[in-house]
Amino acid sequence: MTDKPRRNRRFSVDDLFTDTRPQATGVSDLAEAKVIELVRIEPDPEQPRRHFDADRLMELADAIKAEGVLQPIVVRYDADRDIYVIVHGERRFRASKLAGKAEIPAIIRDVPAQRRLVQQLMENIVRDDLNAIDRAAALRALREQMDDAPWEEVAAAVGIKRSRLFQLLGTEKLPEAAQEDIQSGKLSEKQSRALQGLPAAQQEALRALMVERGIQAATAMKIAQALKTYSESHSHTDAQEDVQRLYELLEPADLAALSSQTRTLLQAVQARQASELAKLLSVPRVDDQRLTKEVSALAKSLTRTETLSSDSRETLIALRDALDAILQDED
Repeated sequence: MTDKPRRNRRFSVDDLFTDTRPQATGVSDLAEAKVIELVRIEPDPEQPRRHFDADRLMELADAIKAEGVLQPIVVRYDADRDIYVIVHGERRFRASKLAGKAEIPAIIRDVPAQRRLVQQLMENIVRDDLNAIDRAAALRALREQMDDAPWEEVAAAVGIKRSRLFQLLGTEKLPEAAQEDIQSGKLSEKQSRALQGLPAAQQEALRALMVERGIQAATAMKIAQALKTYSESHSHTDAQEDVQRLYELLEPADLAALSSQTRTLLQAVQARQASELAKLLSVPRVDDQRLTKEVSALAKSLTRTETLSSDSRETLIALRDALDAILQDED
């Protein structure tokens, strides 16, 4: 018995929407649209998109209040229930309801179920405003519709790089709390990359801090990269404490935090354990010219010092101890 050859189906956004394209292009399509009462329309239960940003939806509702719906939605007619089901344009449908509208312009299309699902999947994947979790789910569903084609073919079909495809799919491996943050817009897909590959406790600690402080993706990646080596070489066993400490080292929030960072570095120098912190903070190697300039700047500042605050005093003591340790090693 020979294996049944797999159907080799290739899709592109242009192919899917050529000729019978159900996605309206704007005001020019209003001529072929009909006005349908919102109560006679319902979302497609098989629509891959699950989350709609509340703020953007309200912005669209305000625009509809002011100008109406300029781009018709696309629906299909369900004769068995005498109702219209949305093929494209659920955001406009939802926003129209928020705007208090009773009806909406719509173009009726008779699209076969399989083709309709593929079109919806393709449209969702290429949308910039769709969150990464829903886009990843759409990619998996599209692959199923393509007879489990290799991911390279799926990436080519939707016009994205293979590396980008796997970045999106990687969000599905994140803990539930992180996925919910991505769907709600609290966490970007780029930020979430820092969580991938970390132990669960560190993932949760870093996720919570990113959401609370709005940490940039680049800083989050530095924290993630440092977590393993930093945690292993320190006595901290609490993931939240480790993440907070690394964040304060990288991004001192104020003068007090900067002083704390300075003393931490000086204590590390004194203990001859500063190399990993230097790498973390991207500190350049010392040279005579740099050292002379920075010591000169410190000396000038000290000439204007009449009374030291307790914080400054602690910092200078830490500096003295670090210098003593370095000079003793040189003797």
